[in-house]
Amino acid sequence: MNKKKQRQILTLDDKPLAKVPLKEYPRPQFVRDSYICFNGEWDFEISSYCGLPTKYNRKIIVPFVPESLLSGVNTYINKGEFIFYRKKFNLSKKFVKDLVFLHIDASDQFTDVYINGHHVASHSEGYLPLTSEIHSFIKYKDNELVIRVRDDLSKVIPYGKQSEKSHGMWYTKFTGIWKSVWLESVNIKHFENLQIRTNLEAVRIRSNGIGDNKKVIIHTEEGDIINDFDEDITIKLPHPHLWSPDDPYLYNFELISDTDHVKSYFALRTIEVDKNDNSRILFNGKPIFFHGLLDQGYWPDGIVTPKSYKYFEKEIKELKALGFNTLRKHIKVEPLYFYYLCDKLGMFVFQDMVNNNKYSIFKHGIPPVVFEKIHKKNFGKHDNRAYRQAFAKSMEGTVSLLSNSPCVVYYTIFNEGWGQTHPNSFYEYMKQLNLGPLVDSTSGWYFADKSDVYSYHIYFRKLKLYKEKDIRPKLISEFGGYVYKIPEHSFNLYKTFGYKIFKTQEEFQKGFKDLYMNEVIPLIDQGLQGAIYTQVSDVEDETNGLFTYDRKVLKVNKKDCLDIKKTIDSKIGQ
Repeated sequence: MNKKKQRQILTLDDKPLAKVPLKEYPRPQFVRDSYICFNGEWDFEISSYCGLPTKYNRKIIVPFVPESLLSGVNTYINKGEFIFYRKKFNLSKKFVKDLVFLHIDASDQFTDVYINGHHVASHSEGYLPLTSEIHSFIKYKDNELVIRVRDDLSKVIPYGKQSEKSHGMWYTKFTGIWKSVWLESVNIKHFENLQIRTNLEAVRIRSNGIGDNKKVIIHTEEGDIINDFDEDITIKLPHPHLWSPDDPYLYNFELISDTDHVKSYFALRTIEVDKNDNSRILFNGKPIFFHGLLDQGYWPDGIVTPKSYKYFEKEIKELKALGFNTLRKHIKVEPLYFYYLCDKLGMFVFQDMVNNNKYSIFKHGIPPVVFEKIHKKNFGKHDNRAYRQAFAKSMEGTVSLLSNSPCVVYYTIFNEGWGQTHPNSFYEYMKQLNLGPLVDSTSGWYFADKSDVYSYHIYFRKLKLYKEKDIRPKLISEFGGYVYKIPEHSFNLYKTFGYKIFKTQEEFQKGFKDLYMNEVIPLIDQGLQGAIYTQVSDVEDETNGLFTYDRKVLKVNKKDCLDIKKTIDSKIGQ
């Protein structure tokens, strides 16, 4: 019998896709009125030839990748093939100012942009934005935008968990545009490079843009604070209202000049290692326990892009209602709207860097028993300058993109041994880039000497704290991965991946609660600062989620989850 491995399942509902999907303003901490969203239907073509097509025989819905159901293409893109997007558009004289910026918020992997036949930009980063100034190439009418992408799954470029063949913890390869495409137009004198830094009583706002009569207006509960602004200002807030997952208060503010107007927000909060007790993490000056979940950010019908940002919001709210306060965003950089929702709703984010380099299950994916000495001996020998430079560029771009987000309190540089090389050097580089969140150099094993924390991955054995003599804060940054598979909500009927399989939902729920009550919570008294359970939802062959892949079934018992949270809170409150 010919068994079909993969099934086509939809996330949550079968409602029609919006004509302009994901049309929310894509940069919530730097909002202008000038905005044209190009999401929606584009002309599309696949070719083995790199030259621009003369005809387009297909349509695609942007920003969904062609391998996805929601794209309307639902076709695997082979190695050596190019994909082409074409969008024809007109612009009003009211919209066009001195500069026009085209934003492609993510396109995987090698991307070239053409405006009216002119090559205007190239990009070789699958998870970060491409921004190009295109004013000199556009007209008011009959513009043609063509985007060419090639993705041969280069291991030099950060590629995450993509694989030529979906299996186990490796997922479907995706190609091309997967975040919003949009235009904005600004005057020559405009704000740019906004940087926000806060503590428990003040905010520092920097922007090196130019303009006349610049002001900053901060909206507070007591009224507006208005100051003249010249690139860099620190403002002390009266009666500071701190941000936390329990009270995610955001201060809205505006930057205004004669020629530009930007809306943004910030939050007052701090995250640090206790200077008087280096084994403790303090959030807003108080002990914290990061009660979290591994979040892969995959969807059955959109692969890496949700059908609607409402699904992001729904999921964050549901996870908070279950008592969780942290999501470890695993080897993926989401649209900025995701981080805005975490800021707004109150959810900590541990952000992973996206891995590049070659992967070996024996060298990188197995906990260190006999391999750690071999691996450490070979640090730096299995890569080359191109790998290191590409990873450093991606790390710098990720930190730059997310540095203003209050929810991001922790960065992971290397997950286990995935692409790991020179972790001490990368830690030092990250600390130069990063002016706030904690840095976990090596999450899982193959620990580096330089890291703000020790974080372990523990599967298949009882949870415990290792490295007892090391005084740095300790977290279990992956554990659990318990499996309860519901076939009618599963992607693959014939293969199952996880770390302990339960046959009934009742057994699964008991095993889940016992794991926390008998193994996680007792470690809090020994100094455990956080625990990240694997994972939010099933993903393709993996069926170890709290939710099914389509998000239609919650496998755990809500009362059990709240009992776990209550017990954790009582420990932290001691």
